[in-house]
Amino acid sequence: MQGRLRELEEPLRPLAEGWRSGAAGWDPARRKAFANDLTHPQLLAVTAASNRSKGDQSPDLWQPPDKASWCQYGRAWTTVKSTYALTVTEAEKKMLTTMLDTCAS
Repeated sequence: MQGRLRELEEPLRPLAEGWRSGAAGWDPARRKAFANDLTHPQLLAVTAASNRSKGDQSPDLWQPPDKASWCQYGRAWTTVKSTYALTVTEAEKKMLTTMLDTCAS
């Protein structure tokens, strides 16, 4: 596949980041529900290289390379954080604000 762009589905919010943001204190049933939630936004099509660079980082440490994706990514990230009452660092909040500022309305 050399020379071809390969896309894959990447979990929007890695479980390790959720763990650091509050899931560590949850009971096993809530952690399982979070890990298996198909209702809330959680997947983003990315290249394999982008997936490797993202790792388990939050938006303050990694942003989609295509700024046209920032609005969708920021909205999805904040939805999941809000739904599960996960914490947000100041740096993460600042970058999410920047991402959400790219939304048309």
